[in-house]
Amino acid sequence: MTSGTPPNNATTEETCSWLSEQTGMPWDLARLLGAGLPPYVWLEYSDEYAELFAEGITRYPAPIFYIEDTKRLIAGSGDVLIRMTRDSDRISFKLKPPGITMPLDALRFFQRDIADLLENILHPKEEAAAPPPKEILKGLTKDEVIHIFGGMARLDLEKSLASGIGIFGDDGARVRKNSRTGKNTHLWNPVTLALGLNDVYRVPMSHLKKAFATQPDLRPWKAAWLESLALLGE
Repeated sequence: MTSGTPPNNATTEETCSWLSEQTGMPWDLARLLGAGLPPYVWLEYSDEYAELFAEGITRYPAPIFYIEDTKRLIAGSGDVLIRMTRDSDRISFKLKPPGITMPLDALRFFQRDIADLLENILHPKEEAAAPPPKEILKGLTKDEVIHIFGGMARLDLEKSLASGIGIFGDDGARVRKNSRTGKNTHLWNPVTLALGLNDVYRVPMSHLKKAFATQPDLRPWKAAWLESLALLGE
């Protein structure tokens, strides 16, 4: 590796050595993780964890982001324990206990992440003021709901939203009237709606997970969705 380029798919030792050269400060694994550098391990296909691999994929870098897993590493664990990661389609996935255990030297760090960390150290950015709350954080409009979830269940979603019965009403996913677009329109919580579609209408959880992973309108709700999945053991 050269002094101006961080290593690609680097080991912990290589990453610490390169950052020490660039910053003049000592680095270790705990400091890397404490600074927010995301760790990965390369997973090889196995029958036990086949559901993590999309068709045709036999090996991919799985991120370690579950806070209890990273805390364990920061505390000085002698190995890597992965209890939650993302599959090859980048959809969050909670592993069955006890999870995947790998040797500590299996950890890898990506070149772009190492370079970004160095840039933030050398040229720290001023924290921007928090933006004001957006209407989208309160709920999705009917058109947005239909665009995202329409066709997933065997029902007329537009008609069901208009009826306001069950999961589509005020005691379900409907959260409030949308005063900005008219007195007769409403907003729906997409997390509550998605869980209801799975429970009541048997919409596959895999379809819902993909929606939250790929739909731009659902990005503000992703953290709440992942928290709900973790509580459900999904």
